[in-house]
Amino acid sequence: MKLLVTGGAGFIGSHLCERLLRSGAEVVCLDNFNDVYDPAMKKRNLDPCVRCSNFRLVDGDILDAEITAAVMEQEAPEVIIHLAALAGVRGSVLDPLKYVDADVKGTVAMLECCRKYGVKKFIFASSSSVYGTCQTPFREENAPTVQVSPYAAAKYSGEVFCRTYSHLYGLPVVCLRFFTVYGPRQRPDMAIHTFAGSIIADREIKIFGNGTSIRDYTYVDDVIDGIMSSIELPCTFETINLGNSSTTSIMELVSILESKLGKKANLNFLPAQPGDVPATCADITKAKSILGYDPKVSLEEGIDRFVEWYLERVVE
Repeated sequence: MKLLVTGGAGFIGSHLCERLLRSGAEVVCLDNFNDVYDPAMKKRNLDPCVRCSNFRLVDGDILDAEITAAVMEQEAPEVIIHLAALAGVRGSVLDPLKYVDADVKGTVAMLECCRKYGVKKFIFASSSSVYGTCQTPFREENAPTVQVSPYAAAKYSGEVFCRTYSHLYGLPVVCLRFFTVYGPRQRPDMAIHTFAGSIIADREIKIFGNGTSIRDYTYVDDVIDGIMSSIELPCTFETINLGNSSTTSIMELVSILESKLGKKANLNFLPAQPGDVPATCADITKAKSILGYDPKVSLEEGIDRFVEWYLERVVE
């Protein structure tokens, strides 16, 4: 099987490309290596992949119609796994139009590739952010009505377009709602990565709000398990949570990192940020039922793995 992974040089994408290659698949990675964070980090993410004969890397933007057409015509992927996006709630509040371009227009562009070139399945990386302030645990059947950030609104718009293309063209689609994915190669703007670096360097950690907000932290390998299962899932259209179904507060997270790093954090409490939600928690009943999804990595173990990677690869 040949698959196209957009955003394949990123955190989740690079782990997915590796797993797909180990499974014997042919993988085409399309990534524009933008400067949201250091492009050199993304290139290093792909070091294990570029040595494989079944891997092809294309440096290009999903909104560049000439590049995407060339990829589709030359490679003819059977499945597209669409991870490319601008991520982050706070950035979307500051510049929402960028998120409309990357996360809405970019998704529609890839759906159009599916329609034009007869792709057999489209897997869309959505986000727990689409639930807004719904009551936890978040269930797929509880349709969210209010997204509280432009990022969340863009991701939910992507889901709506996915459903529309599935309905119009019979395209099998799986929308996967990821819950705070972490692990080695995590983006440097994410909490665990940022907090670890600040603790090691004796910099202050900014805590927005009172530190009681909770998140459902999900280890990257567990999320990759869910994506792999979704590739084989017979379906017309499905929306599925991929989380750990366990919550941890910001202050608990800081405490775990302090323990793993053997240093105390310097905390600076600031007002809550627009677009943030007080809680996320996934109901993963559906994922267990139809994907056989079974997250195995606890937060303690996952942070152990992250810290080991961080100290080896990031800290000089």
